[in-house]
Amino acid sequence: MNENPCYVDIDVSKESLEVALRPSGKWQTFPNADEGVARLVQLLRTEAPALIVLEATGKYELRVARALAEEGLLFNIINPRQSRAFAKATGILAKTDRIDALMLARFAEVLQPEARSLKTEETEALGELVTRRRQVVEMITAEKNRQGTASKRVRRDIQAHIRWLEKRLEDLNDEIDDLIRKSPLWREKDKLLQSASGVGPVLVSTLLGALPELGTLNRKQIAALVGVAPFNRESGRHRGKRTILGGRGPVRSVLYMGTLAAIRANAVIRAFYQRLVQAGKPRKVAITACMRKLLVILNTMLKNGTCWKYQPA
Repeated sequence: MNENPCYVDIDVSKESLEVALRPSGKWQTFPNADEGVARLVQLLRTEAPALIVLEATGKYELRVARALAEEGLLFNIINPRQSRAFAKATGILAKTDRIDALMLARFAEVLQPEARSLKTEETEALGELVTRRRQVVEMITAEKNRQGTASKRVRRDIQAHIRWLEKRLEDLNDEIDDLIRKSPLWREKDKLLQSASGVGPVLVSTLLGALPELGTLNRKQIAALVGVAPFNRESGRHRGKRTILGGRGPVRSVLYMGTLAAIRANAVIRAFYQRLVQAGKPRKVAITACMRKLLVILNTMLKNGTCWKYQPA
């Protein structure tokens, strides 16, 4: 085993890749293009790093991430919020590409985040369609909200735009359904997940596209990943309310709507919700607990490859 393992950060921008190595402190810049990525991979073959860390930067990191995956190099794409919090905790307030690269290499060396696999091209494509569908739904909602205060002339334009957006939404749903039907694995997962009462195609496609880890993690890990795990807020004698934070907001939003449907249609989730409310829990707290319960159930169903089973008492 290497007594002094090498840790690498790649600070990604649209044009360049700032590469820093720890503990040596060396750094180098490559263009964020095929030729630059090839040179970077050649360097990393020589260094044989224990772990490589990249920041998520609006998908500009995907080119180099794919190259690292093909080479079999271990890497983790982290949220920029994590890296900035680490920098502040270590007293680094200045921010430049070189400082970021060296700081993130230190982040990898100290915290050693678990290496994760890259999404497949199919999962990435499904995720993009799911994201676009969410954006179209948000635009429809915004346009409908504008109708109430718009003049008659502008209202006609808004209504025409809404009709166009609704047609685009139908087309996106068809594209998503077609993508899922073409994959035997996704078809099976779709069948398993939709066997649960209250779980519909929007929630399923969101989970498949934006939460590919579903069915591979334990209950605590999947809840934390989505952001429905409560965290303590305690200091000395103070006992604050536990709150959820972080996680994948878009997945959580769709899970929230799916949970509302499950509270109406799913006997297990409905009974759990009613029990919490009767015990004095605020409704929002009860809904969040139901979100976590539904997510854990779906995670277990995929992990075990079993359909929904409910035996009434």
